[in-house]
Formats: sequence, structure tokens, C-alpha cells
Amino acid sequence: MSPRLPLSLALALASIWHRRGILSLVTLTLTLSIMLLLGIQYLRTEVRQSFTSTIAGTDLIVGARSGQLNLLLYSVFHIGDATNNIRWTSYQQLRDDPRIDWLVPLSLGDSYRGFRVVGTDQGMPEHFRYGDDQSLALAQGRWFDDLFDVVLGAGVARRFQHRLGDELVLAHGGGSTSFLRHDQTPFTVSGILAPTGTPVDRAVYISLAGLEAIHIGWESGVPLPGRTVSADVARQRDLSPKAITAALVGIERKVLTFQVQRQINQFQGEPLTAILPGVALSELWRLMGQFERTLLGITGFVVITSLIGLTAVLLTLQVHRRQEIAILRATGASPLLIARLYLIECGLLAMLSCVLAVALGAGLLALLGPWLLEQYGLQIRLRALDRMEWLILASVPLAAMAVALIPALRGWWQGRRPQFGTASTE
Repeated sequence: MSPRLPLSLALALASIWHRRGILSLVTLTLTLSIMLLLGIQYLRTEVRQSFTSTIAGTDLIVGARSGQLNLLLYSVFHIGDATNNIRWTSYQQLRDDPRIDWLVPLSLGDSYRGFRVVGTDQGMPEHFRYGDDQSLALAQGRWFDDLFDVVLGAGVARRFQHRLGDELVLAHGGGSTSFLRHDQTPFTVSGILAPTGTPVDRAVYISLAGLEAIHIGWESGVPLPGRTVSADVARQRDLSPKAITAALVGIERKVLTFQVQRQINQFQGEPLTAILPGVALSELWRLMGQFERTLLGITGFVVITSLIGLTAVLLTLQVHRRQEIAILRATGASPLLIARLYLIECGLLAMLSCVLAVALGAGLLALLGPWLLEQYGLQIRLRALDRMEWLILASVPLAAMAVALIPALRGWWQGRRPQFGTASTE
């Protein structure tokens, strides 16, 4: 014999199935509310992890005098623009500092079909780290070694279906649309980076000399008529950089990091700012914390509103359940059992909504994950729920049981009233 369900659970399931039409709409509303609340908590955790894993092993980031958050955003995340550049002579002085182990120059300002162009050198694949101290790896080809070689991030190559040997023309300015293009100096794809799940995937890398070459004959961001040159002529020119946008700094003796930072911030040659990436990220989370808490509060209120809607539906259905309650009382059901039915129904619907919310959320994340990685460089992975997310899920059935006390007490009171036309069996 198959085990039988407890009477109260069996009655609750039968009641839900009998009213499945109206209750399915309420369940859908509650499911969407839970998915929104859980999704925001899940995404804020994953976004923090994605941002934190963007850069590792870099002790300082140096740029022109500005706020540390602005410097972090434009140099690492390619968001926003620099307030000024660093003179090449200043970079050389930093490079000659015996306390500094390595520097990676970064020169920004151009774009390729909406993606940032980063001028750098061979130190980028050698010293740049992300995630758990992972280095950049090439999926195909080699790092640039010719003046007009270009290395593509994985997202750029995937977006435009580029392959090794393809020619592409860079545009002046960092916008998604530019009418000023470097048509006379096309670049050839020499390498494609392996995916990293960071903004590296959404960038295009060329040499500092290549960046200088495409700007010969340009002044104030505009090409001067008759002054621009072809690629062959550019190779004959002196292509030493005049300025860069920022530099990543590695210090061999970590105990000297604060000393070097202080001296760079007091640099006599020009106003510079040196920041600690971890400290700048902490400031970013501090600024976003208030917004995150507000957003969670709003979505929590949406869930509560959905639960109140469920309670309102159960109260409305009570008017149509007088005959059902009368039959239950006639067959010996106690008022407590009738009250318990409402609590069980609410709890079951809330748990069903939680299961549906997790399933729908996982499916939506699987669909949107590649798009988020390609468009924003954010790697949002599917993982097991953490402690906070389980607490959010567990709180929903408990809250549903709490708001169900109103129809439960009303049902208990109706069960005690003698106007059912039958004698009580108690």
C-alpha cells in the first residue's frame, strides 16, 4: 500500500487544485516577485565578484591627477575618459625607479566599432593578471610584434567574427560611432586572446608606436589636410610616444607600496595620482551599497505586496467556501483543522513560487550570461545559492504563513459558528 498523505495536506492540495485557475495567477505574480528579489541579490554578488577579479597582482595604478574611482574605471574597466595624460618623460622616470619592478603603459582614446583601443607594450601579457592570478593567454596567433599588428579581445573577435589576418581600420575617439577614421593605416589581426570574463575581452590591443603612427598629421583630434601619411611612410618616422593615459605598476617589495604611492602623488614633474586597486574598489562598493540596499528593499516590498494579494484572494474565496466548511464540520473537522488548511495552502503556494523562481531565474541567466559577457564584460556564472540567498528563499514561505493568519483566523471563527445547519460532532 502506498503511504497516505496527512488529512490536512491532502485537503489543502485538493482545494488548491479545485481553484487552480485564480491561484495560478497569484502564484505567477509571487514567482516573478521572488525571482526579482533573488535575482538582484544574486547579480549584486556576481557583479562584485566579476569586478574584483578584473585585476590582480597590480600594486598601483598611476594616472593624471583625478579621483581614484575615475582612474580605476577608465584604466581598468574602460568606463569614462581620462582628465589628462601622463608625459612620456614622467613615465620614464617612474620606470627608472629601482623600487618599481615593472610598469605596463596604457594609452587610450581610440576605438574600433564601439570597443576601446588600448595602446600598450609587451609587458601587458607578461605582467597583467586577473582572477586568481591568471595571466593573459592567446587562443590564436601571437602578441603584436609589427607596427600595424592588432590583438583582439575574445568578445571583439566573437562579435565581428574576426580571424587571423583580417584587416581592420580604427576610429578616432572612444564613442560607438565615429566619423573620423584612420583609413590610411589599417591593422592586421595577429592574435586573439582567450576569454577572461573581464573588460579585456572587450578591448583591442596595439603597440604604443602603432598608436603614434595613426595619429601622424592629426592635431586636436582632427586630421590636417595633406599631413596624414600612409603606413609605409609612418614606418620611417620617429614613433616614440609623447604621452600615455595611465600605467599599471608592480612593486617587488610590497612593504614599499605606500611609500611609492605617496611619492608619486607628490611627483614634482606634473600632477599625478597613484591608487591602490583594492582601495578604489572598496570605495566603489561603498558608493553602490546604499543603492543596492534601496533596491533590495523595494523588491522586498514587491514580494510582500504579492503575499498580501494572495491573502486578499484567499479572503475573497472564503465567501465561496461556506458550503465546503459546512461539509468539513459535518464530517468531524475541527475549527483548528479548517484554520490550518489556509496556512498550508499559503505555504504550499509560496514554496511552489520559490521553486519556479529558482528554475526560471537559472534559465534566464543561462540565456543572458553570454550577452552580458559580450556587451558588458561581466561574467555571471550559474552556481549554487549562497547562505544569504537561501535565507531569502526560506523567508518567503514563512512570510506567507504569517500573512495567511488573517484568513486562517477568519476560517477558524467560521468553523466555530453554529449556523452550518448541522450538529457539531465535537
